[in-house]
Parts: sequence; structure tokens; C-alpha cells
Amino acid sequence: MKKILALSMLLSSSILFVPAAEAKTGGGATALAGAENPQINIRIGPQRRYRRMRVVTRTRIVRRGFRTYRETWQYRYFPNGRVTSRLISRVRIR
Repeated sequence: MKKILALSMLLSSSILFVPAAEAKTGGGATALAGAENPQINIRIGPQRRYRRMRVVTRTRIVRRGFRTYRETWQYRYFPNGRVTSRLISRVRIR
């Protein structure tokens, strides 16, 4: 008799409390939950798409007439195969 009574108490308590814990309905609650997790992602700061290029800095010695210069060039290798070069500095050494 005690076993049947304990089993019936256990089942009745699970029937009463489990649906209340699982129920998540309500118009206002879902609207607020959607505001916490937006579907758009806005990034502030440097753009991530420009990091796919490779940047190399090279130095070379150049003679122009009787003068000698040390030039520092920056080369950017883009994913599509394009290469851009930029002269950073030119210093006369002789």
C-alpha cells in the first residue's frame, strides 16, 4: 500500500511540475528574447576582408647616374593575383 501511494504521489507531482517547467509560450517574452539575439552582426573597427592580402616590405640598392640610393618598397599581393607596389622611402647613401 505504501509503495502504491508513493508511486502515485511521484507521478502526480511530475505531471503537475514538468509541463510548467517546459512551457515557454507568450507573445511578449518571445519578442524580448529576439531582441537579445539579433540576426545582424555589425563589426566596428578594421574590416576583416582586407586581411586576406599578403604584404611584403623589401629594400634594394639602386644606382642612378653617379648617385646610389637605398629604396624601401612595399608590395601587396591580393587574392585575385593583383600586385601593388608602393615606395616607402628613398635614402641617398653615396
